[in-house]
Amino acid sequence: MRKQYYEYRHVVGFDETDLVGNVYHANYERWLGRCREMFLLEHAPSGLGELRDDLELSTVESECEYLVELSAFDEVSIRMRVEEMTPTWMGLAFDYVRIREGVEKLIARGRQRVACLRGVNGAAAPARVPPDLEAALKTYAVAPVTSSMVTGTGGRA
Repeated sequence: MRKQYYEYRHVVGFDETDLVGNVYHANYERWLGRCREMFLLEHAPSGLGELRDDLELSTVESECEYLVELSAFDEVSIRMRVEEMTPTWMGLAFDYVRIREGVEKLIARGRQRVACLRGVNGAAAPARVPPDLEAALKTYAVAPVTSSMVTGTGGRA
């Protein structure tokens, strides 16, 4: 059975903690970016070529709710799902789950809204989500992404 989320696993290092041993909050955002990058690499590699050209995936909104502290050498699973999608942006949800001795504990939740942009006459303009990325994202949608969600005119970007 396929998981309903894309998973990126990470082991916390000392460099990601403060003097008390807790993880700096900025790392949670960094891990979201890494999760998205690995998703692209594994599920929509042709999008990497577009990113080298003129496509930009721009985070326009981001939030994180911290529930439990992480420490050095904790293993954390960052689990990404798609909550919304329009022709030009996607709304992503993330669960941060600490895995310790086989026990999973939700330690934080995050959300991002990511816009697809392309350079037009020196300025960034909304662009369609590339087809292979759209298809890959649909497989991790919280609710099935319908054609009206993808072709609709609603959205912020």
